[in-house]
Amino acid sequence: MNEISQEFQILKIFGEVISFFWWIILPLCFYPIFKILWVDFVAFYSANSWNASQEWIFLEAIPPRDIERSPKIMENFFTGLTGVLTTYNTFDEYLKGAFWHDRFSMELVSEEGRIHFYVRAQKKYRNMVEAQLYAQYPDIEILETEDYYKNFPKIIPNKNWDLWGTDFELVSDDPIPIKTYDKFEEMVTGETIDPMAAITEVLGKLGPGQHLWLQLVLQPLPEANKKKYDAVIKKLKGEPVIAPKGIWESIIELFSVFFRAFWGPVEFGSVEKKDLQPLEFRLSPGEKELLKATEENLGKNIFKTKMRMIYLGRRENFDRSFVGAFIGALKQFNDIGFNQIKPEDISKTYGIIFAKEKRADFRKRKIYDRYRRRNMDGKNIIFSTKELATIFHFPDMNVKTPAIPRVASKLGSAPINLPVE
Repeated sequence: MNEISQEFQILKIFGEVISFFWWIILPLCFYPIFKILWVDFVAFYSANSWNASQEWIFLEAIPPRDIERSPKIMENFFTGLTGVLTTYNTFDEYLKGAFWHDRFSMELVSEEGRIHFYVRAQKKYRNMVEAQLYAQYPDIEILETEDYYKNFPKIIPNKNWDLWGTDFELVSDDPIPIKTYDKFEEMVTGETIDPMAAITEVLGKLGPGQHLWLQLVLQPLPEANKKKYDAVIKKLKGEPVIAPKGIWESIIELFSVFFRAFWGPVEFGSVEKKDLQPLEFRLSPGEKELLKATEENLGKNIFKTKMRMIYLGRRENFDRSFVGAFIGALKQFNDIGFNQIKPEDISKTYGIIFAKEKRADFRKRKIYDRYRRRNMDGKNIIFSTKELATIFHFPDMNVKTPAIPRVASKLGSAPINLPVE
């Protein structure tokens, strides 16, 4: 009887605490739900207003004929793009909806076997993009052109056109690098092999009515974003990683401690510290190399990246074998000991079991629309400038693919003292 009355007494005290402090407790409980709904609302509103307010420009870059330098110079170009970074405070983000940072799109396109390199940027950054390209490739030719997607139907697939498409993702954690340009070296001669050779050979083989597009939508990220990868570095070092508690876990723990306090003193759990061996003794040579490469990768500027591809063509000429050939060419960037690029299961337009045809058509229309809008929804990849330069750069003089347009001769600038009217 005494035990029952004691429990009622505890509940009475608990009820009194709730009645006095409900204005603190309830907001804490419902804050996560409110935050999700509010952020979604503000993000949706700002996405529409942001997209509507932008003026875009589409530039085609025609590479010079004799490029003797490595993709390292393209890495310098991507580093230059980080100059558009803007820092927003909490007020800007949660009231004004400033979630949409400036972005660029790098696109490698084959139109019936003719290869093009495109850069899509906001109009206000045209001078910056051109200056960065000319700085690295003085003999390059840059032309303003119309977006190539306007030459295609608004909805594909249809009775005349079909497509195959997918977004890409990484197999391992983002900061672990893929195989980068400095690893493409011929063992006997020591010469660097341009990975763009295999890609452009596939693109150059497309025939009439066949098109293949590779798109990298880029958003530069501030240095503060690298903090979230501290846990990855700790894991690679063999150190214990403690996941931070969410707000719901903290609230449940608070109530648990409150109730346990009525029956006696509360003992809080402590993290057991293990004596770790020095780093050079607890890691294998391969693990040391992986750790070093990951730390070097995080030492560079990083971009949130949406990487996707689409192969489309007229139904009478549609040849899906080009998809396998192109993805095979991308696999040269995979390193089993490091990181690998693979098609994302959620977005791919194949391998569907139930309601196969309708679901495949829905996914095809969806990825085609996202490509057209340069959309970054869904899962993104974090690439460093070095990784981006490996995947997207202008082929060097050893790449003989005839489908690549080249600047025929060096362009000289006008004399500085040329009289003008």
